[in-house]
Amino acid sequence: MRAYPPRGPCRAQSRGSVCVDRLAGDCLTKVELSISCTDLLDKDVGSKSDPLCVLLQSSGKDNWTELARTERLKNSSSPSFSQRLRVDYHFETVQNLKLGVYDIDNSSADLGDDDYLGGVELTLGQIVSSKTLTRPLQLKKGKPAGKGSITITAEEVKDNRAIQLEFEAKNLDKKDTFGKSDPFLEIFKKGDDGKWQLVHRTEVVKNNLSPTWKKFSVPLQTFCSSDVDRPLKVSADQNPPQFKPSNRFPPSVTAVSFDCIHPEKQKKKKSYKNSGVVSVKSCQLLTQFSFLDYVMGGCQINFTVAIDFTGSNGDPRSPNSLHYMSPDGLNQYLSALWSVGHVVQDYDTDKLFPAFGFGAKLPPDFQAANHEFALNFNPTNPYCKGIEGIVEAYRMVMPQLRLSGPTNFSPIINHVASIAAQAAQSNSASQYFVLLILTDGEITDFDQTRDAIVRASRLPLSVIIVGVGPADFKAMELLDGDDGVLRSTVGEAVARDIVQFVPFRQFKDAPQAALAKSVLAEVPNQLVSYFKMRGLDPPKPATAAPKS
Repeated sequence: MRAYPPRGPCRAQSRGSVCVDRLAGDCLTKVELSISCTDLLDKDVGSKSDPLCVLLQSSGKDNWTELARTERLKNSSSPSFSQRLRVDYHFETVQNLKLGVYDIDNSSADLGDDDYLGGVELTLGQIVSSKTLTRPLQLKKGKPAGKGSITITAEEVKDNRAIQLEFEAKNLDKKDTFGKSDPFLEIFKKGDDGKWQLVHRTEVVKNNLSPTWKKFSVPLQTFCSSDVDRPLKVSADQNPPQFKPSNRFPPSVTAVSFDCIHPEKQKKKKSYKNSGVVSVKSCQLLTQFSFLDYVMGGCQINFTVAIDFTGSNGDPRSPNSLHYMSPDGLNQYLSALWSVGHVVQDYDTDKLFPAFGFGAKLPPDFQAANHEFALNFNPTNPYCKGIEGIVEAYRMVMPQLRLSGPTNFSPIINHVASIAAQAAQSNSASQYFVLLILTDGEITDFDQTRDAIVRASRLPLSVIIVGVGPADFKAMELLDGDDGVLRSTVGEAVARDIVQFVPFRQFKDAPQAALAKSVLAEVPNQLVSYFKMRGLDPPKPATAAPKS
């Protein structure tokens, strides 16, 4: 099992290379920011300023949209604002924010005639990954606002409860002509408009009139809008659906049985009693942790990049090659790296990322193709500083390689999985790994790769595959598993879905953020599903001085 040494600065090697590293459901959640400042400039004659803080979000280029503002505090140079600022949070996009502090001396809502006391620009990802962040205020870039500073603390706004239920039934009606019924349950909540909304459907139990369904959990917000007295309806259906009795119970009841009533049979038979009995075998309210619970608790997201240098990409000197650098210094590989990397890097505090290549012959002998090599040719220290460092390393190493083949994914997946396995031994929710594979898609070791993915599905790891170029990506789509459960060569199913595949050509003419939004949308749920599978709660953040 391989482990890297403590991260340190990257240095060029002697050969001239440089170092290079809510969600399937609703990924949207609300974050509440609390603001305090110290040592604000005094703009009022004979007294301290009357500060107010405004929150703005970038809407592109130099355009900013106001989201919220605090109350105005009188005569304070070190205010602590009580009005929280709320903002929608999306993991899969970079949300650029600006916080500005103003001295308010009039009743107008327009800030154009008020004195500016300083501000700060940063991303929401930086705030939530630090939880508490302190930055110096600036009047403009490079010009500090005296000794003034601002501290931002983030907190997720949510109901993190879930309800866990287990149902069983006895003596359901036989509906199939040549066998017993195949029953399942549907549970509905009553909406504010009085209409019934489906909140959960169980699995089908084949050929059984007295089934027990698997235990399941649903967020309480989804299940009953966090109102435990909201009416619910349970329908006991068969496959195909044959009857829909209406039975209501509030989730605050912990044990209950109820008759399944077939309306037509009830009308026809005076002696009719029921079409079976459904019982709540167990009912429990649980705490359901979110992605932000883990990130704000201190869980680090470790980002690793692997780049395809196989011959099918074409000669890098030819404009037809996927590795050919356009006059602006970019190609599809670099565009995808910029897009995804800029989102993920905010969740890794030291911004040091391992980066690898595969499918190339290496100097000095250019013998057999290497399927897992560090871009700096230093396997014990493959780190580089930020996404910019990976891009620089890619550009430096490209002329030194000979593109070869075949295209094997399993070595790099197994490599990162071995690091994730070592982290998993800590039995804490402190680290999660994201492997970004950039490839032209003509995979050679498909069977070995699906075996590696099935093994990795039990580790704190997600695999993102971005296909560049015009190739047929059917094999990649099979690895994604969205249309069915991925299985190993011996029939073992993945423990959880960890692969997301997206062809770059679908986003070639879209804004840069669109690709990242698509490929990263599943990561928060994948992270939560892993730690839930392991029964690991979010880390408890240590009490320390705010990060600056």
